[in-house]
Amino acid sequence: MHPTISPTLPLASRWRRFACMMYEGVLLFGVIFLAGYLFDTLTQSRNALMLRHMRQVILFVAMGVYFILCWRLRGQTLPMKTWNIRLQDAVGAAISLPRLIARYVLAWALPLMMAFAVMTASRATGYSSTDLFIVFAPFAGFIYTWFDREGLFLHDRLVGTRLVDTPKPART
Repeated sequence: MHPTISPTLPLASRWRRFACMMYEGVLLFGVIFLAGYLFDTLTQSRNALMLRHMRQVILFVAMGVYFILCWRLRGQTLPMKTWNIRLQDAVGAAISLPRLIARYVLAWALPLMMAFAVMTASRATGYSSTDLFIVFAPFAGFIYTWFDREGLFLHDRLVGTRLVDTPKPART
């Protein structure tokens, strides 16, 4: 468990959360590669379309295990530690496992809605090049932050968590 943090810590800025998200994407490449490799080895899959839905579930769970384990143990992933960002609740207490799971699942809502909107637009217009806008789907969560009074993500608002700046460790 991560230690109790003061609830008076300032919220992490959007730019720092964005930078952290970019770094997180690099690390997730490794998590997804390893989970996909293990899945393909164990199921003897020869291409990505074999057992496609099962693969998606396995990758969703693998990413969930990565995030929830990191958040549960220290309140931060490696990119969050690099950018001095910590996950905590509104009063600075440790977050329960059910709330961490809810945060992870809810974090997918807006990106999946944007992905669906891109797919719908592509089919409605008949231009398959519209599918390229899918690259913006992961950032859909940031749209809500411009409307939230504290600049929180929607999933953080719903679960009662926040990403705060942590003091930089003292150099010795």
